[in-house]
Amino acid sequence: MVPTLTGRIQTRIALLATVGALVTALLTPFLPGGGPLQPRYGTTYLLLAAVTVLGVGWEFVYHVLMQFRWEKDWPTLFGLLTFAPEGALVWFLAQRGSVPGLHAPSFAAFSIHFLVVWLCVWLIANGPMRVPFPRWRFHGGRLL
Repeated sequence: MVPTLTGRIQTRIALLATVGALVTALLTPFLPGGGPLQPRYGTTYLLLAAVTVLGVGWEFVYHVLMQFRWEKDWPTLFGLLTFAPEGALVWFLAQRGSVPGLHAPSFAAFSIHFLVVWLCVWLIANGPMRVPFPRWRFHGGRLL
């Protein structure tokens, strides 16, 4: 079953709010940059929120692009590789000061955080999530 646009948006938000938040909590103390943990957590969670909000917009772009494909779906590898445009946009906006309240982290800290969260979310969505949530698999990706 090909996930619907609504299902993909719901899945993105749910996975970033759960898996993304957990990975961010565990990873933040180990990111390069030093300093007190409270502002570092603030930065990483603001980045996670920015990825979530911008990701909903990206889903509309991907939906339009998928209409040009015969099966109207992305191959799994495309889903993994979408980290590049999404990460580049978040980094660009963070550097320009376009994310409210965010003081942009170093490129190394941003890259590690973004890539680790992205990979964990992608792996969960394409593996273990399919076992306990059969309804998600057979109802177009909708969680509810």
